[in-house]
Amino acid sequence: MLTPSDSVLAAIIAGTATLSASFLQLRSAALREARQSGSRRKSRLQRLVFFAIIGGSAVSGFAVSQWLTAGERAAQGALAKELQARIAEVSSTAGELEATHAAERAEIEGGVLRRIGSDGVAVVATVPACRIAADPPAAAVPATLPAAAPAAVPAAAPGRACSEAEAVPVTLCATIPAGATVTEVGLFSRPADSDTPWSASRFLPGQEAGDARFAEKYSESPPESGTREVCQAFAHWSADHARVVRMLVRYSL
Repeated sequence: MLTPSDSVLAAIIAGTATLSASFLQLRSAALREARQSGSRRKSRLQRLVFFAIIGGSAVSGFAVSQWLTAGERAAQGALAKELQARIAEVSSTAGELEATHAAERAEIEGGVLRRIGSDGVAVVATVPACRIAADPPAAAVPATLPAAAPAAVPAAAPGRACSEAEAVPVTLCATIPAGATVTEVGLFSRPADSDTPWSASRFLPGQEAGDARFAEKYSESPPESGTREVCQAFAHWSADHARVVRMLVRYSL
């Protein structure tokens, strides 16, 4: 609900006071002249003058109120424009700060990823000794035994070592950024009970050593959610001991 301002109320009060005073003055003058002359013509003229004054007062009061309200509207418009300018300035500053923070965050994350790529992403796994269940013994023809002698139970045959063709390969996968370029894939393997340094346990792709072999080439998965995987297969068919395998992937951005 709209309420008139103080200036509009002052204009209305001033106009009402002016009209009331004019009305009282004209009424008094009309009564005096009517008593003195009794002229109808003068009475009509006074009425016309009275109504003209009333109309002029109304028009002037309306004009004054419009002038006052126009000034207030202009002040309100200027205030609204200034407020909008301040809001736009604050929004622009907030956008600049957000862009700056995003750029700084991206730069920090890029630096961390570059350092990780320089150090390398390592994946380690332990592969147990390879064994395959022994073939079941051939069925023997039962022999006739004395009634007092118990039947002999054959002992369980131990498992046998598997060959390279029978070994189940293990795949090592390292996750790197989708836009990274692989610069090195280091392959390492040593017996699980060995303390040999990794630097002395390096394998070449496709090299066989200790009944173990890495695949000749690594594979890469398609990029997904900003990352991709570098994978290398490893086969171990020794029945004597388990092995620990390690893959180190270095990349650049």
